[in-house]
Amino acid sequence: MAAEGGHGSGDYIQHHLQNLQVCKTEGGEWVWNQCAGNPMAINVDSLFWSVFLGLVFIVLFRGVARKTSAGKPGKFQALVEIIVEFVDRSVKDTFHGKSRLIAPLGLTIFVWVFLMNLMDLIPVDWIPLLAGAAGVPYMKVVPTTDVNVTFGMSIAVFVLIIFYTIKSKGVLGFVRELTMHPIAPPTRGVGLIAAPVIIAFNVVLEVVALIAKPVSLSLRLFGNMFAGELIFILIAMLGLWQLPLHFLWAVFHILIITLQAFIFMMLTIVYLSLATESH
Repeated sequence: MAAEGGHGSGDYIQHHLQNLQVCKTEGGEWVWNQCAGNPMAINVDSLFWSVFLGLVFIVLFRGVARKTSAGKPGKFQALVEIIVEFVDRSVKDTFHGKSRLIAPLGLTIFVWVFLMNLMDLIPVDWIPLLAGAAGVPYMKVVPTTDVNVTFGMSIAVFVLIIFYTIKSKGVLGFVRELTMHPIAPPTRGVGLIAAPVIIAFNVVLEVVALIAKPVSLSLRLFGNMFAGELIFILIAMLGLWQLPLHFLWAVFHILIITLQAFIFMMLTIVYLSLATESH
């Protein structure tokens, strides 16, 4: 039940935004929910729900793949086929290189992020109340409202960007992209004196642009989902008056959930496509 009053409302919001954490103290002991300011704290609930939803995705889609038939498909099989065809078409239209990994990667990102976002539609009090009854004080069920999860995924994309750049252009080509663009340094004459300055300027610009890709990818997903969850929490504090507002926001939020999963997938494909293309 939502708390009433200013102080109680603040506690209610803080409780629903608090992750279930575990961390190691300076004495080497593992403690629960005493990790304020500890950068090595593990958000157990985010880790659990993200892995659980990933397994749900694997089990569901593997089951459909094993039972697929050329005859009349079931409703869920038809839905899976629509998703697979949609992702495959998006990859073919966007990725201009050659890789058998990109389409499965795009499908995994889209469905996995969608499932994590979809947890936001569960009423905010249900699972925390069940967890509290089981002795678990905190439980956040939307992994994408945890910046650690979104940064983890974006860092994986960043590693793939570096991998595909080096695979397509070699180490020398990767270094050349960082040093020779966007301003080509002079290669002869008196202008050679300014070449080191131009190269250093290029490196700064290109490194910032390279790092901005995973940062923006992560913060865009986190910001949208965190804001959506916060609105659900504020609506839940209205008591019985929350029902019509909760329904209206949930209907609108379905669009946000799907759109954010699509954007994360498409930007990943675009970044990997750029990594394989030459200037």
